[in-house]
Order: sequence, then C-alpha cells, then structure tokens
Amino acid sequence: MARQTTTLREVSIEGIGLHTGNKSVVILKPAPYANYGIRFIRIDLPNNPEVEAVCSNVSSELTVRGSVIEKNGIKIHTIEHIMSSCFAVGIDNLLIEINNNEPPILDGGSKTFTEILLKGGLKEFNSPKEYYIINEPIYFELDGTKISAYPSDKLEIECTIGFDHPFLKFQQMSFSGLTKDFYLSNIAPAKTFCFDYEIETLQKNKLALGGSMDNAIIIALDGIHNKEPLRYSDEFVRHKILDLIGDIYLAGKPVKAKIVADKPGHRSNVCFIKEFLKKAIVEKDKTSEIISDTREAKLVKTEMVLNHEEILNYIPHRYPFIMIDKVRINRANPSEAIGYKLVSGNESFFQGHFPGFPIMPGVLIIEAMAQASCAMFLSRPGMKDCLAYLTSVDKAKFRRLVRPGDVLELFVETIKDSGRRGKIKGRAYVGEKLAAEAEFMFIIVDKK
Repeated sequence: MARQTTTLREVSIEGIGLHTGNKSVVILKPAPYANYGIRFIRIDLPNNPEVEAVCSNVSSELTVRGSVIEKNGIKIHTIEHIMSSCFAVGIDNLLIEINNNEPPILDGGSKTFTEILLKGGLKEFNSPKEYYIINEPIYFELDGTKISAYPSDKLEIECTIGFDHPFLKFQQMSFSGLTKDFYLSNIAPAKTFCFDYEIETLQKNKLALGGSMDNAIIIALDGIHNKEPLRYSDEFVRHKILDLIGDIYLAGKPVKAKIVADKPGHRSNVCFIKEFLKKAIVEKDKTSEIISDTREAKLVKTEMVLNHEEILNYIPHRYPFIMIDKVRINRANPSEAIGYKLVSGNESFFQGHFPGFPIMPGVLIIEAMAQASCAMFLSRPGMKDCLAYLTSVDKAKFRRLVRPGDVLELFVETIKDSGRRGKIKGRAYVGEKLAAEAEFMFIIVDKK
C-alpha cells in the first residue's frame, strides 16, 4: 500500500521573491500527522498565522502572474514552484515556515526546491495515500484558455502554448506519468519568462520587482535578452507545465487524470481545478496488503521498506546509474529482499539501446538485482560505512525483453553468507513473467 508522506528531516533555503522583491528564508519541516496537507506558516507575524495551500484559499484578484494564497488577510505569493516540486517528489504533507510573504524565485524554475526536498528525504505515515480521480471528462474554458481532463490511472499532461509574437508562436509538450527523475531532467530546470515589453507595466503594478535575467528569460522580438542560452529549445512550454503541476496540486491531494491544456495561466489553472473538484472523488491507494504471490508472501508482515531517497543513504550509486526505486527487506530473514525498478522511457540508456526500439540492456537488469542486494546488506547494523563490490556473475539468462513502461520486480536471496563475502541468486520479473536471472558473488569493504 502506498502511504502518505512528509519530509524526513528539516531543510531550508533562502533568496529573493520574484514579484515582491522581498528576501525570505523558507524552512521545510515534517508535518505532524497524515492528512495535514501543505501549509505555509508566517513566522514573521504575531501568532504565526498559517495558510493552507488549497484552491479555496487562492486570491483570484492577485493570481495572474503567480499563484497567491490568502487567509484572514495573510498572503503568500508565488507558491506554484514549490507546490510543483512537492507533487513531483510525492510529498503529501508539509509544514513550510516562511519569514516573509513570498518564497524565493532562486534560478527561475523548481530544480533547487526539488533537490532540497529530495535531500530532506521522505517519511511515511501509516495512512494510505489519497488521490483525486474522475470518472468522466471535464471541459473548461476561460478567456481563450481551454483545459480538459479525462479519466486516467496517473497524471498525464499535454500542454500547448501560442502567442502573437514573432519569436514565440507555438510550442507543445506532453508526458504520461510523472516521476521524480523525469521531472528533474525535463521540467524543473525550465525558467519563468516574460516579454520585454511587459516589464515596465509589471513593475508599475508592483510585480516582477525581484526579477532579473538570472531568474527569468526575457523575450525580445527576435530572440532572448539573456546571455545564458535556453536550457531546452521548448523551455517556455516546459515552464508552463511546471506551473500547471503546481496549480493542480492546490487541489489538496495528488491528481490522477489526463490534463490537456491550451494556453494555460495561473488564473485559468486555479479556476479549472475548482471545476475539477466538483466532479472528482477521493480514491485511497488500493494496493493490497495481502500478497498471494509466493515471491512476496514471506515479506508482508515483517518487511522493512526503503524508498528511493533512503536507498541513496546506503548505496553509492546516483543518477543516471541508480537502478532501483524501492526495496523491501524481510526483517525476520534479512537474507531476502525484493527491489523495484520503474522503467521509464526517459532512461538515459534508451538513447542508444536501441533508437526506435528501446530495450533495457540485460547487464543493467543484473545491475539492478545487484543494487537491491547491496541495499539489503548495507542496511544492516554496522554496515553504514561500507561498500559492496561484485566479484563474479554466473548462470545469467535473459528470458524477456524489458521495455519502457515495465515494472521490474527484483527478487534476491542469499545462498551463501560469510559475513563480508557472499553469493546471491537473483530473478527479475515483469508481472508474472521471468525476464532475467543470475547468480553473483560480492565482497563488502570499508569505505576508507
């Protein structure tokens, strides 16, 4: 069962706000309980008033160039980037202390927010994760913006933007399923932007007071004013998706739906999500706690679950070579574990293996099994400052192609354990079908 999460440890960041120009320090703290949601606490004001990050608290008057929440006259400006990061990382509950009225814009995207949330790690509550879903299409239109939603078992977004401008006439991007890796690589770095002729008007209206070419892309008639080149050729639509994800999360829970947006903006996004909630229903994660599959049945009652961020505390691998997303370890018999790898179409190895017909290399399936084994051993007491190395691979067989969209289930069991040397038997499944198997030996050494 997928459970609700919060940050594992307190992290902080500081900088200047995009629109107010105010300097602020933001402290991201673990929420005290499940269903707490995401709340901003103004620690610079008497009694530390809080404002819940939900669409019912959005100030429709102010939400034009950024999403602004307000409660009892207390405002928090431009929260969409941090909300977008929370959705992508999978954080359901978070206490955000801020000593001013706007989070920092940082580099103009949400990459830094996402990285600092990942640095804080994730802590699970016992309560099941909840989602908003729909059973019928929703159509919304406002001032030239069209946003539709269709039933789906995941978040999918198709976004199109267009302007009456010689440099930025049309861009489009879509994705199916939001993962942390995809978001960090393809969405989070995309900067906010505006046209050069808008700047004077924005500042007269006390907006963009903290904007600069360090944190925003300024578009001219024939290109951009920034010396730094664009991070993506279609960076503008990617940033619109970044904002849309953040505004969608003002629903108060993650959303499962296919969203098709034409010329989205903050005001239309928030009005859309209010319409969405009129037809949405809450779905609790239905992943069964009782697993009949013999490969998993032994692990259910006595398991320890390591999520992606916790795995990084034990093994040295990092993107693009981290091959496991979750590991379940049998506490009663810590010589067995199950690892999981969601094979995304965005994996770096698919660029060359093979263009037009992507297949996960068999050696990387073995690597994924080895990493699951590594996490199993190095999470043991006394192994914190150790590394594990493969010393041999034997009896490797590949039974099935593994392609984008597959979920690898990596069953590993110890067949020889000499303390710091051992032998593992690994089997990788996609559904009920065996994809690969191998035996491999390892040695554990001190990091020093």
